[in-house]
Parts: sequence; structure tokens; C-alpha cells
Amino acid sequence: MNTRMRRAAVSVTATALAVSLAACGSAKESGETGKVSGAKKGGALKIGLLLPENQTARYEKFDKPLIEKMVKELTAGKGQVIYANAKQDATVQAQQVDTMITNKVDALIVDAVDSKAIAGAVKKAKDQGIPVVAFDRLAEGPIDAYTSFDNEQVGHVQGKALVDALGAKAKDGQIVMMNGAITDPNAALFKKGAHAELDGKVNIGKEYDTKEWKPENANANMEGAISALGKDKIIGVYSANDGMAGGIITALKAAGLPKLPPVTGQDAELAGVQRIVMGEQFMSVYKPYVQEGPVAAQMAVALAKGQPLTIITKTTVESPTKKAIPSMIIPIVALTKANIKETVIRDGVYTTSEICTPNVKDACDAMGLK
Repeated sequence: MNTRMRRAAVSVTATALAVSLAACGSAKESGETGKVSGAKKGGALKIGLLLPENQTARYEKFDKPLIEKMVKELTAGKGQVIYANAKQDATVQAQQVDTMITNKVDALIVDAVDSKAIAGAVKKAKDQGIPVVAFDRLAEGPIDAYTSFDNEQVGHVQGKALVDALGAKAKDGQIVMMNGAITDPNAALFKKGAHAELDGKVNIGKEYDTKEWKPENANANMEGAISALGKDKIIGVYSANDGMAGGIITALKAAGLPKLPPVTGQDAELAGVQRIVMGEQFMSVYKPYVQEGPVAAQMAVALAKGQPLTIITKTTVESPTKKAIPSMIIPIVALTKANIKETVIRDGVYTTSEICTPNVKDACDAMGLK
């Protein structure tokens, strides 16, 4: 991992924010709970971090360390992150919120397993004077702030890329749509954006809402689609993320297709990037984690100190349960062979040597990736 580049990107953001936060004046005590503000604690804040699952590589490889680093930078090394992963279990995540309340965290960052089911736990935290930041997925309940990417735009980018890849042959066969989990509100937005690009331009032969985002479930769904449609009739696959794309491509290979159809993805996982280099996966969506995680940390620290979010947030969003949630939406990039150097390598997400392992080296050489 090119930590030097990541450190530079994060440190610039942290320094600018730290100056801004200092200019905001002293923090206030909560009138409801009497909690001591971050300023009066001398920066020794406890920030809770709840992530939803460990099937997707980004959470533990990128988000957790980036959030931990930013909290340290914003608290002069005195703050700490208390972390738990729900491993796709919404009930477990609700219990983890209870534990965070017991531990008296000063703010909580939550990436919800189930955006609706978490609402009661969010309210519990709020009732105890703990502000809550919704991270990556917009949780319901009395959320104080939210940061993510433009999730409907993600679907647009994926759908358009698939249509462009098919070109004049877009209606010469069937495509399969492999959407994400129905418990994830982002999945519905990806799906909406993708349909806006695909409907009327391709023939959708099969469509699935994949349980729990698991590659093995996408693999089973793809096997079913191949059986129902016939392997020779499938000309493209919309996959909502890279993990599922891996399961899909395994099924396509097992079916013995002479040439793999274009398959989309999301998250720029290392395995997905390697498949793009090798020509097995057509594209992914690169979401700059070096921005999203630190922004969530900035929001949590500001809220813990009782400081305004106006120096961080640029817009507002609304959930089914709350309007005008202060938000920061991070831009996204379509990732293909053409821009790997200018995205994940330039930003220090992966080094060339991490991508170009022995089984990928020939493909890297062919595209000049050395």
C-alpha cells in the first residue's frame, strides 16, 4: 500500500479542517445530558465506528484505518476509535450500538446493515446525547450528518458503461442485472440509476436482488440465469459491485463461454482491478475512500465538540424519517483499463506491484502498467 500518498491526501484535509474547527470557538455542553464537550475533555474523545460487513474489502482495508487516522489527527493524538463490525447481522449491530452507549462514546459513525432496522438504535444513542453520523449508507432515525457518494449516479455510470460496451449489439441478446441487497438503501439507488440507462436500450432477461451482497449468492443467481436464458444469449451483466462481479465471472467461466461478456462492478476492489486488467471485468466504480472516511471522522469530531458542520457539509439530504440532514457527497469515477494509473495508483490505493501479481503480470505488461 502506498501509505505516503494516502498520508499526504489525508493530512492536507485534516490540517485545513483543524484550523477551521479552531476558529469555531469553544464547544458547548449538551443541555439534555450534561455530557462534557470535546474541548473540555482536552481532545480525549471516544468515537464509535460500526461497519456493516467484512465481505467487501474496502471497510477494513480502507475505511477503518482512514477514520482512525483522521480522529487521531483532529484530536492531537488523544482521541480513539472504538470499532465493531456487524458481519451482515442487523440485530448484532443494534446490540453494538447499545455497547457504544454503555462505553459513553462522544459520537458514533454508523454504516447500517439495515437502514430501517437501525432507526431505533440511532434514537437510543441520540436520547443519551450521542450524535450519530450515517456513513456510506443513509440510516433512518435522528441522524445528525451523512457522507457518501452520489449513489444514483453510481448506477448511471455503471449502466452507461455497459450500454457503451455493447454498442450496436446492445439488443442482440439478453443482459442479466445483479442488484445489491434490499436492506441497503444504496442498492435501490444503484438500481434506479442503472435502469435509467438500460431500460429501452437493452433486453433485460433476468434481474436479481442479491441477498447480503455475497459473491456466492451472485454466483448461484448467475448459474440460474445461464440455465434459464442459455449461455449464448447473455451479452452483458450489470453487477452492482466487484464482489458480486467475481462470483458472476466464476459462473460465466464455468459455463464455458468462448468470450466473457462485459461485466460491471463497483468499489475498485483489488481483485476487481486485477480482473479489469486481465479483461475479465469491463469496469468498476472508483469511490475515493481517502475522502469519504476522513469526512465521516471530521463530522463525528465536530459533533462531539459541539461545533457546527457548516465548514464540512456542502448540501443536505433527507431520509424517510428526517429532512435536511447536513451532508457531504463525494464524486465518483468510472474505472476502466484506460484510467487505472490516474485513479487507484495515483491516489495510493494500490501500488503497481500489488496489482501486477504473477498471474496478472502479462496483462499488466501488455497495457504498459509497470
